[in-house]
Amino acid sequence: MRHSRDMSRQKISTTIYITPEQSARLKLLHQRTKVPIAVYIREGIDLALKHYEHLLPGQLSLEDQKAAKP
Repeated sequence: MRHSRDMSRQKISTTIYITPEQSARLKLLHQRTKVPIAVYIREGIDLALKHYEHLLPGQLSLEDQKAAKP
């Protein structure tokens, strides 16, 4: 289970605001899967970070390095 691995890492508390519909769907998902809602929120953040990875600083991949060469 992925969420058991996540529990071993230190977490930073933060506050987010979600819509009532998002809250209701997350609660239903939790009831059906028994996976904590916080796990789904962290997974969503990971998906957003992956989607916008090109906007973040960091090392270029080998593919990016090849494309950047003149």
